[in-house]
Amino acid sequence: MITSEIAESIEQSVLCWLATTSEDGFPNVSPKEAFLYDGEGKILVANIASPVTARNIGQNANVCISFVNVFIQKGYKIVGTANILKRGDSGYENKHGKLVAAIGSAFPIISVIEIEPVSVHAIVAPSYRLFPDTGPVDRIRESLETYKVEQYQKRAKQAEE
Repeated sequence: MITSEIAESIEQSVLCWLATTSEDGFPNVSPKEAFLYDGEGKILVANIASPVTARNIGQNANVCISFVNVFIQKGYKIVGTANILKRGDSGYENKHGKLVAAIGSAFPIISVIEIEPVSVHAIVAPSYRLFPDTGPVDRIRESLETYKVEQYQKRAKQAEE
């Protein structure tokens, strides 16, 4: 279900959003910055500081995770079921190790959220349909301006000096 194109999109994204539902049916959407495709069909997310997400998954395993490369304005929404793996659980050490290899050990990983995809849907900015003669290079140029990347780079450089 996770193609090489989807895996590459996951790799290029720096933030994803994980949606869960409480026992009372209320949605919770939480940003995650430590996630990856495990190469074996599942998406792994590091639970660094997400007690509500973990609690909700314990009550209802149905989740939705989405990620978008903000520069090319494309990504994916993946609906699936999640499982919380804690130290001592079968497979925890391997999956925890993959996350640590990807993000380093600066962040304490409380548990590993393992997502089994059920369906995958592309996310594509409307500008691709509205302006079919444009493409990713145009989106990148627009995004660099919209997100004021050059200004942030200048600020960062000034702060270093």
